[in-house]
Amino acid sequence: MRVALPDSKVAAERRALRARLIAKRRQVNAHEREHAAGRIARNVDRAFHLRAGWRIAAYAALREELDSTPLITLAAERGCRIYLPRIDRRRRSRSMRFVAMRGAMRENRLGIAEPEVAESIGARWLDVVFLPLVGFDRHGLRLGTGGGFYDRAFAFRHTREMWRGPLLVGIAYAFQELKHIAAAPHDVRMDAVVTEEGVIRCTTG
Repeated sequence: MRVALPDSKVAAERRALRARLIAKRRQVNAHEREHAAGRIARNVDRAFHLRAGWRIAAYAALREELDSTPLITLAAERGCRIYLPRIDRRRRSRSMRFVAMRGAMRENRLGIAEPEVAESIGARWLDVVFLPLVGFDRHGLRLGTGGGFYDRAFAFRHTREMWRGPLLVGIAYAFQELKHIAAAPHDVRMDAVVTEEGVIRCTTG
C-alpha cells in the first residue's frame, strides 16, 4: 500500500519526472516521430472504430509532441466532427474550451495552433478526446506540461453520477509509461492510452 505524499512532495516528484521525460522526448528524431504517429493512428482505428458524426477532440502538436496529423486525418476520413482545444486568451485565465477545426489558425501564447474563429462545444458533449501528455501510468494518471488545462476542462468527471461523458484517451510513446505517478486531488484520470506498441486500457486505481 502506497503512502500519500504531501502536495509539495507530489509537485516536486512531478517536476523531476516531467523534466526527464521531456528531455527524452526531444531526442526522438523526425523519422521515428512520423513512424510512431502512423502506428498510433492505426492502433486507434482498430481499437475505437471511430464513427461518422462523432465529436472528436484532438490537439495541434508542438514540435516535440507526437504528431497528431495521422490521427486527425483518420477522424476526418471516418466522418467525425473534429475539435481542437483553445485556451482563453485573457492572460490570467487558465480555462480551455473546444472549437471546431476549420478556418484560419493562429498560435496562442503557448505557441500552440488554434482555430481563430469557429463555434465551440462544451467538454461534456465530446465523444472521444485524444490528449497529449508527458507521462502516464496504467491507473490512468496523466502527467502533462503543468498548466492544468485538461484537468480543469474535465473536472466534472469527479462528481458525475450515472453519466457517460467523453472517453479520454492519451496519446504517447511507449517510453512515456511510468510505473506510478503520485496522484493529486485535481487529477482527471484517462480511460486508455494509445502508443505505437498498442492500446492500454487504464484501471481506476
